[in-house]
Amino acid sequence: MADVSLNLSAASTGATTESRATRGLLIGVAVVFLALFLLLPLVTVFVEALRSGVGAYFSALGESDTVSSIRLTLIVAAISVPANLVFGLAASWAIAKFEFVGKSVLITLIDLPFSVSPVTSGLIYVLIFGAQGYLGPWLQAHHIQIIFALPGIALATVFVTFPFVARELIPIMQEQGTLEEEAAVSLGAGGWSTFLRNARAMGEFGAVSVVSGHIRGLTDTMPLQVEILYNDYAYAAAFAVASLLALLALVTLAVKTLLEWRFAGEIASQRRH
Repeated sequence: MADVSLNLSAASTGATTESRATRGLLIGVAVVFLALFLLLPLVTVFVEALRSGVGAYFSALGESDTVSSIRLTLIVAAISVPANLVFGLAASWAIAKFEFVGKSVLITLIDLPFSVSPVTSGLIYVLIFGAQGYLGPWLQAHHIQIIFALPGIALATVFVTFPFVARELIPIMQEQGTLEEEAAVSLGAGGWSTFLRNARAMGEFGAVSVVSGHIRGLTDTMPLQVEILYNDYAYAAAFAVASLLALLALVTLAVKTLLEWRFAGEIASQRRH
């Protein structure tokens, strides 16, 4: 019996040692992968942006066309983020809390931008709202411009990015279940009362490139401005704008991480119940 126990203990130790080695190997591979394909390109962007000095860096960011692209990017983000929040919250609530005809179709439509090329979605908007599109003559008659203007850029950005909010919220709401809503209804609360109490945009390129028209100083967003500067061999300026995009992405990630850390306890508590 002692020999059996000893053998089992040795086998267990060997398995544990092997598991630790495997874990270490996987962690090492992940770290190397992140260093090569994430950290190194990010560092390269900032190195190239500052290669000509800090003065040249801020001078490039102060160019009128670049300032216009930054302003347009922030405006589009200010439009698309709230729009996606409203749609994502409503769609997530409907999918997670209710059973209805066409639910699977709605879930499929939410995932549609993942399977459709952004360039294709941009062409669809041109086909619908362009001068020769289905609604083009009516829009021109009423002096409404969508393509090659802010509305078209905002529409294309919303289309490409709207799945992200819904896909983040649907699993959380499904884990919460419907017990709280059922309790609220049993206490006399209406649907709206219960809802109110429970209640990729800056970097998009493909679709925006199609519908923007590349009008310098008017319809070029930051990613488009990076392409223009790079094609004009203004490498320092291109990397300067790219570094600003990277900074915006890092700030967004930091805010997301901070919010997740702040509300981690509440989310975990809801999942346990």
